[in-house]
Amino acid sequence: MLPEYVLGVDYGTDSVRVVVVGVTDGREEATEVVEYPRWREGRYCDPARHRFRQHPLDYLESLTAAVRGVLGKLPPGAAERVVGIGIDTTGSTPCAVDRHGMPLALLDEFKDNPNAMFILWKDHTAIKEAEEINHAAKSWGGTDFTRYEGGVYSAEWFWAKILHVLREDPAVRQAAHSWVEHCDWLPAVLTGTTDPKTMKRSRCAAGHKAMWHPSWGGLPPEEFLTRIDPLLAGWRERLYTETYTADQVAGFLTAEWAAKLGLRPGIPVAVGAFDAHMGAVGGGITEGALVKIMGTSTCDVMVASPAAIGEKLIAGICGQVDGSVIPGMIGLEAGQSSFGDVYAWFKRLLAWTLEPLGASSSVSREKETIENDLLPRLSREAAKLAPGEAGLLALDWLNGRRTPYADQALKGAIVGLTLGTTPPRFFRALVEATAFGARAINERFLEEGLRVERVIAMGGIAKKNEFVMEITADVLGTPIEVVRSEQACALGAAMFAAVAAGRYRTVQEAQAAMASGFDTTFYPRPENVEKYQKLYALYREVGRMLEGTLRSL
Repeated sequence: MLPEYVLGVDYGTDSVRVVVVGVTDGREEATEVVEYPRWREGRYCDPARHRFRQHPLDYLESLTAAVRGVLGKLPPGAAERVVGIGIDTTGSTPCAVDRHGMPLALLDEFKDNPNAMFILWKDHTAIKEAEEINHAAKSWGGTDFTRYEGGVYSAEWFWAKILHVLREDPAVRQAAHSWVEHCDWLPAVLTGTTDPKTMKRSRCAAGHKAMWHPSWGGLPPEEFLTRIDPLLAGWRERLYTETYTADQVAGFLTAEWAAKLGLRPGIPVAVGAFDAHMGAVGGGITEGALVKIMGTSTCDVMVASPAAIGEKLIAGICGQVDGSVIPGMIGLEAGQSSFGDVYAWFKRLLAWTLEPLGASSSVSREKETIENDLLPRLSREAAKLAPGEAGLLALDWLNGRRTPYADQALKGAIVGLTLGTTPPRFFRALVEATAFGARAINERFLEEGLRVERVIAMGGIAKKNEFVMEITADVLGTPIEVVRSEQACALGAAMFAAVAAGRYRTVQEAQAAMASGFDTTFYPRPENVEKYQKLYALYREVGRMLEGTLRSL
């Protein structure tokens, strides 16, 4: 019998990754990565204003190229044996749509309007709106609708971003009929089910980012939303009530999209979810495991049985949602708003000195070689320093803080600079700061009585930078197992596709058959653990001292 395959589609910050996975054994037969062309050019973004928008055409064009590319790597006839598709995306990444579920940026009059595009997860233009939502939730006299989202609503999330655009752009406000998350829209497009009222909405996105919970009938009531701002009147009615876990079928691939992608029409497409949550499944998450998806930012995910959580509300995280990771279990999310982005910022800072060298082809190649070696070289030199030897202490909030207690108004800092500070010392302090931020997340879970029995890591940082992983293991004081798969998020999406296609009854069954296992474990070095205990305490102390100042800058 010829093998069957599923496609796992992972929409990241910079690119879409598609992997073809064997249904029976999880073998990754082929992978294709395609960058978003408009995003690569920096179009529609303004980093100085914390505005990061992505055009829907980037998503559609890159998907077509990636699926066509990956299928082209398979033997003849293999595409006919693809039996399902699973999709994950960044989030919260919402977009205004018309009555038919068409993103406004796909209409001629809005094609270059950033407010009509998908608002990327790391867009922080809605800090003021998030503050107002938090104030209303605590003061309006009724239910605190942030209670299952860690008690603090973030500028990175659904309602804050919507309200910001409604206030800023009357034209978009008038044209928009509803709003969709990226992870809801892609499955709807592929299956021809884009009607905003009937498309299947992700439990993961709704519960963690939109204050959805069954105990109050879905989304927060109109009375609460209009208390925040009358501009929110009517939107709840045009959104949704029901949500779905990612093992469910969102619909079936249309003939039109089957022809574009080179697949059979009619194959099931699973309900979408966020990259970190599907990635946690791809990485082998079980109760007691903390899974860290380590890329531009981090998402830290755990699952717990309803019996273990009971009525407990975990404060300061990014939500606890029944079924957001594995159906039947409570999904718990935390994370850091910047991780790899911190190192990328420092690289850009140093590379700025190369700009005057000119743009001839030979010079450009030399510049590219130097730039590509910056982080590896910094890592090698910084690794020669002992903990504390850099004489610096940094705060990792360069893109705000996600956990503990979301606060996108915070900024980064570094203390202890002298005329003897070198780039490797500076870099080591930044790496230690991101590791300290990771430890603060672990401690938030532990303080709430959750068991963290093992730490699992995946993503670009975990696979590519041993120096960062060694310091993170030292700071956490626990081993970190690195997932073997290079595309663990896409692998998780493929597992959900296999369940939606009926090849497995449960997500756990798909995990058992399709997981990639681990290829590396980073162990804490005893001589460093004690030193980092003291430095971590100093990190917390400096953070408490500077929070107010950094927030006001």
